[in-house]
Amino acid sequence: MKIAQISPYDFAYHGGVQTHIANLAFELKRRGNEITILAPCSKSQPVTSVEGSDFISFGRSIPIPVGGSIARISPLIWGDRKLKTILEQRNFDIIHIHEPFVPAISFMALNMAKAPVVGTFHSYNDSKTSGYNFLKPFLLKSSGNMAAKIAVSEPAKNYISKFFAGKYHVIPNGVDTKFFSKSRAYPSFFDRKSVNLLFVGRINESRKGLRWLIGAYSILKWRNSNIKLVVVGGGVPDGETYRIMGERCLDDIVFTGPVSDDELASYYQHADVFCAPNTGKESFGFIIIESMASSTPIVASDIPGFNSVMENNVQGLFVQPKSEIALANAINKMIEDPAMRIKFGINGRNTAALYSWDKVVDRILGVYENALMLDNSRPFDSKV
Repeated sequence: MKIAQISPYDFAYHGGVQTHIANLAFELKRRGNEITILAPCSKSQPVTSVEGSDFISFGRSIPIPVGGSIARISPLIWGDRKLKTILEQRNFDIIHIHEPFVPAISFMALNMAKAPVVGTFHSYNDSKTSGYNFLKPFLLKSSGNMAAKIAVSEPAKNYISKFFAGKYHVIPNGVDTKFFSKSRAYPSFFDRKSVNLLFVGRINESRKGLRWLIGAYSILKWRNSNIKLVVVGGGVPDGETYRIMGERCLDDIVFTGPVSDDELASYYQHADVFCAPNTGKESFGFIIIESMASSTPIVASDIPGFNSVMENNVQGLFVQPKSEIALANAINKMIEDPAMRIKFGINGRNTAALYSWDKVVDRILGVYENALMLDNSRPFDSKV
């Protein structure tokens, strides 16, 4: 099949949606499909690998604060003629639009497409207000252009279906389980004589919860000096995080900055405890699955995006969000019980297998098949 994968988010920056699209495209290409990715890209080449796919850039983006994060999208509509020409000339069998209501390219494609459209909704918002409260009347007609809808988790489905009713296929993000389980070298910033705690995420986003983990770390240092916290991810800590570090004399925390995919996998693999203190607005526990695929036990905030993929006391421990004491107590429990860490690691690796790209792509291809069945003029080979 000829399949378009359309993203509103800038491929010049790392992000969960960009990673999802790139991996999905790679797996679809491996199965003999022809893939074209259309997205903004502020650099000459995307930073997320799109090997094997035809990547078409729709120009630069601007950062827009959304739900405690930064969305880099292109709000300009200058590319409408370019997009229309591509859709007409390439004659796609399926147009798969990620975040269909996000401007500009996703929403334009939703209204221009002649081929069956599959829309995937990645977002989740646990606040009482949403842009959809105001935009719903303007989006209802466009929402009918989708032949099928996918949500990446139950929280994402519950969120979007409050505004746009209908059938949603819940298909999670995939993870390259083989990549994260492959044996890696020991990271230079870890200490073999210490219990190594790991945080992964954009450290300048408050919803990632780093300040709460650093607070918990200060408590743990009073109980056990033989621990180390390594923070992996881009960005600069906010003022509150710096204040906590200064007041509590935490001068041994390592900030690695952005790392390569291989380095990230090695950090996951060799961490003694992976810590996910996120405070909310996570649609899917991507970092949770990556940690599980690496056989690493987890302490995580009990939020919808995480408890949809992890069970308390099975792959790790859940704690109340925004609680230094709860985080410290759960991490300390794991530090003192190596057998618990081993058990959680084994359970996590078994669970992660459910999110392998082989299984996820099978389900997405099933959605494509159903969408094409609504368009009898286009054949579909179910063996592809």
